[in-house]
Amino acid sequence: MMNNDTVYIKFSQWVDFNSIEKMTHLVLEQLENGVKHFILLMSSPGGNVHAGISGYNFLNGIPAEVVTHNYGSVGSIAVVLFCAGVKRFSVPHATFILHGVVLDMKAHLKLNEKDLEEQLSNMKADREIMSRVLSDTTGRDHTQVELDILKGIVLNSEQALEYGIVHEVKTELFKKGAKVLEIT
Repeated sequence: MMNNDTVYIKFSQWVDFNSIEKMTHLVLEQLENGVKHFILLMSSPGGNVHAGISGYNFLNGIPAEVVTHNYGSVGSIAVVLFCAGVKRFSVPHATFILHGVVLDMKAHLKLNEKDLEEQLSNMKADREIMSRVLSDTTGRDHTQVELDILKGIVLNSEQALEYGIVHEVKTELFKKGAKVLEIT
């Protein structure tokens, strides 16, 4: 499906508000140019949960088809972003990493009991959203997905296919002459 209404976007960044803002800006610009199909080529270690959820919701809400393709390693919240694809592909030698939410604390940070409870509550809410997205995407039981996230699992391409994260394992990312844009 290579034509002028298809654009490939290479996303090999940490998922943060800066990279998601760059991606959404690029997508909006291409939508204005008549693009109807986006193929997001991904290799990302993950990053900020809130930024990743925003990116996922944005891609799900645009008036265009989004396809995702893992060409390396997609981890953590990047797996949720990857799930925005209506079709999801992976190269044969790739990985998907699921794990729980991490609290990044600064040195010498002091928390009282109330603050710590609030942080834990936020982490649980983030995990709940991540597991809902993965459950909805894969058709797997929500409780089992949440347990997998808590435990932490690494899936190769074939395991991701069996899990339901990927629809197909294929090597080709794009055809010669395809329009490939990169988020930098």
